[in-house]
Amino acid sequence: MQEKRGLFAPSFTKRLVFFLGADFVLFFVSLHFAYALRFDFSVPTEFMHHFYLTFFTLTLLKWGSLYIFGVYHLTWRYFSLHNAQQIILAHILATGLFLLIFLSYSELFSPLPRSIIAIDFVLSLFLVGALRLSKRLISEQQSKISTKPMIIIGANHKAVALIKSAKNGDIPYSIQAIIAWEPSTFNLCGSYMDAVKIYPPQQLERLCKTYEIQSVAITIDLPQDALKSLLNQLSSYNIHDIQRSVILENNTTSLKQFSIEDLLARHPQDLDKSAISSFIQNKTVLITGAGGSIGSEIALQCDRFGAKKLILIDHSEYNLYQIGEKLPEATLRLCNILNRAALDAIMETKKPDIVIHAAAYKHVPLCEANIQSAIMNNVQGSCNVIDSAIAYNVPKIVIISTDKAVRPTNVMGTTKRIVELYAQNVDSKNSEIAAVRFGNVLGSSGSVIPKFKSQIESGGPITLTHPDITRYFMLISEACQLVLQAAAIAKGKELFILDMGEPVKIVDLARTMIKLYAKEEIEIVMSGLRPGEKLYEELLIDDSEQKTSYASIMIAGSTHYPIQQLNADIQSLLEATDPVANLKNIVPEFTPDTSNL
Repeated sequence: MQEKRGLFAPSFTKRLVFFLGADFVLFFVSLHFAYALRFDFSVPTEFMHHFYLTFFTLTLLKWGSLYIFGVYHLTWRYFSLHNAQQIILAHILATGLFLLIFLSYSELFSPLPRSIIAIDFVLSLFLVGALRLSKRLISEQQSKISTKPMIIIGANHKAVALIKSAKNGDIPYSIQAIIAWEPSTFNLCGSYMDAVKIYPPQQLERLCKTYEIQSVAITIDLPQDALKSLLNQLSSYNIHDIQRSVILENNTTSLKQFSIEDLLARHPQDLDKSAISSFIQNKTVLITGAGGSIGSEIALQCDRFGAKKLILIDHSEYNLYQIGEKLPEATLRLCNILNRAALDAIMETKKPDIVIHAAAYKHVPLCEANIQSAIMNNVQGSCNVIDSAIAYNVPKIVIISTDKAVRPTNVMGTTKRIVELYAQNVDSKNSEIAAVRFGNVLGSSGSVIPKFKSQIESGGPITLTHPDITRYFMLISEACQLVLQAAAIAKGKELFILDMGEPVKIVDLARTMIKLYAKEEIEIVMSGLRPGEKLYEELLIDDSEQKTSYASIMIAGSTHYPIQQLNADIQSLLEATDPVANLKNIVPEFTPDTSNL
């Protein structure tokens, strides 16, 4: 069995031998029919005397020309218009050379009507091209039978690329129709793209039923409202395999499953990558919490923007290992931010230009259940990072904050607000300190989306704390880029607010995810607000924010808190056995929800 597999395994040599032999037969048939057509299928004997000389001369010339133009190197299942052009040029070359030989040595081929050469050119071109096209036609027909039928929404170059990918077997779909969704492409309706017909949007439902469509690819960029409407429409047709076209690194077009992140992404228009690059390039950047969702993404972004050196700090060995695998050139340090001496040693030896503090306990219910640990890590640890960076003259210090710091109802948000106050009022000496506040990021370890996905995959129900709860969302990559952009324009003591767009009702998010991912009805169950959880989050304490040169970044009004008093209050907080009162003393707007405690 192994010998048979080796014997019939494809190779260039076997393919060359096959096509040389097949073309030999086709050249013979072509020339023979050229004679027959010229003489109405009754060829006089005297005209056949030099048939084989003509045949072998043409065969050698055609073989050589086809080889020169690379026809014998192509894989016939991928035969394309470019390959057809190669065959045409090869035949023009071979026929042209034969005419030169014929005119120079006409007595060798006489009698030979010149019309036979022209007829042979047409027949040979047709037969050689048809042989190579046949495999592709057979493969495409088999593909339509063996793969899933799909409709493409969007008549553009991406649609053409997807059709080719489907025909080549690169994606497991057969394209049945294209929908011209954008008004500017309605004039294409009724025409074809690579043999696939283009239809108007009104035909979508009929086509889905006719071809029993279960899969759709979207190749156009739509506003979020239009995209949600389209997904709802597809869901009503019981279509849940919804893909979007993506450009791969090798510039080929492929498909990626549509996700809820695609619906919630904001894509800020004023993202200034040149400003970020100027800020990060050739700098040594130290990142705390570098193994977490936000810290690791910031580390990756700093690497992309040309950081000279990355110092990654985390107290979780596994998380630090994971980001280290992605950034093998980075310096990894297992360090708890409560260890001031260890922080000082790193600051002294590595001399960072920028410190980005992302380490924090962020899970609201866990912080409520472990108040002392949350205070020590989020307050004492953050003060350690800030003080150490100031002591070693780090030029720029960036603190990652949260919308939960605004009028907090939980310990986590209150501790983050205390850090904001400390960053605004500490004597920063030679350092510029800025804090950046934003809401939930899509894809973070604490996001509700992975939880909902898991519940849908297990058949439900989806558990939701309250029907009216809302949250802000932003893509983690875009949030981290805006953090770096805000840091680039920071002068010191600012509290930057990222524009998170409109808040999203979590119950609507759950319903959309059910439509997007579930193949059957999933129940949504209300479980009640958890300890410290708010119905809605805010990004500003008041309306005193200032605009920056970027619409997506604002500056909140500063809060003066004498640093000696703040240090004393923080020390009392750290020593308190029942710290809730101390938290409220530092952050008067802190209103713990005792009904949930």
